[in-house]
Amino acid sequence: MKDALAIHRMLLERETLHEIVRLPHAIANADELPGAGLPVHRCLATRVFAFTGSEQATTGYLAAVIVAAGGTVGTEPVRLALGARTVRPARADLINTVTEFAAELVCPLMLPESMTVLIDHRLTDRLRGDDVVYTATGEPWTALGVRTADLNASCGAEPIDLCPIITSAMALPLLSHRPRRASR
Repeated sequence: MKDALAIHRMLLERETLHEIVRLPHAIANADELPGAGLPVHRCLATRVFAFTGSEQATTGYLAAVIVAAGGTVGTEPVRLALGARTVRPARADLINTVTEFAAELVCPLMLPESMTVLIDHRLTDRLRGDDVVYTATGEPWTALGVRTADLNASCGAEPIDLCPIITSAMALPLLSHRPRRASR
């Protein structure tokens, strides 16, 4: 399994400034990073999705999506970004095997080249390149602090719009309004 030391060594080889942060308590998933004393607006989580039938030239069947910690990701924006027929959250055992990270603590770095990496464009729009962001390291006691620009360069994430697109076919039908009867 990959861990903080493997990430640290990879970033040292690339001469990338970073910090492995020792957390005051163990976390069960990346969404708990803000609760470990890290700045809420700079904590990121990596969600992994399985997909089929991609129209794009992707070699894999898994995609990583970087979002704000605690953020949710709908499958439809991911499906559209990948040009896939179907998208669903990947099973934990599959994530563990393919990424070599604990499923709930996936780091967006050191992922297999076959994985497509996407990032919510709202993060790239909001954070400056020299802002430090925090991600999981695959271990419950540590986090990675790295500049936003270095994270993007190291993982090659493609910014996408994760806001769901509502089409007329997806819109909820309007409830018919019945005229109220006058009370006597």
